[in-house]
Amino acid sequence: MSGIKIVTKNRKARHEYRIEETAEAGIALKGTEVKAIREGRINLGEAYCDVEGGEMYLINAHISPYSHGNQQNHEPRRRRKLLLHKHEIRKFDKATSQQGYTIVPLMLYFKRGIAKLEIGIGKGKKLHDKREDIAERDTKRRMQQQINKYNRR
Repeated sequence: MSGIKIVTKNRKARHEYRIEETAEAGIALKGTEVKAIREGRINLGEAYCDVEGGEMYLINAHISPYSHGNQQNHEPRRRRKLLLHKHEIRKFDKATSQQGYTIVPLMLYFKRGIAKLEIGIGKGKKLHDKREDIAERDTKRRMQQQINKYNRR
């Protein structure tokens, strides 16, 4: 991933949802929003995406006001339009019309100086699925520790 500077990841998304498909979307931002994002002042924890009128929007993402902004600073939780092709929007809209699926923002990054958002179609996990993932991660960690311990001898 050369030329990509990751600003933030939504780590909670992969814990709460089983991501089935991902896509890269551009975002329509104001100047002060871009500057605040470059400072890393964004939170995707409670954000989600929605399709309305053939267009997709990022909703509830919090971009803190730019520290050196003036009275034309942006509103922190405004809806931001995502830039995708029509066929991609239709595909996401069709997927979310099914029960239990939602569009989740996964990661925000700069690619060649342009802000991009990785979004995914996610299905909510049940509590036992989350426990299985945690147990699997712990098992892998223990196995790796044993391998490292054996190789040190």
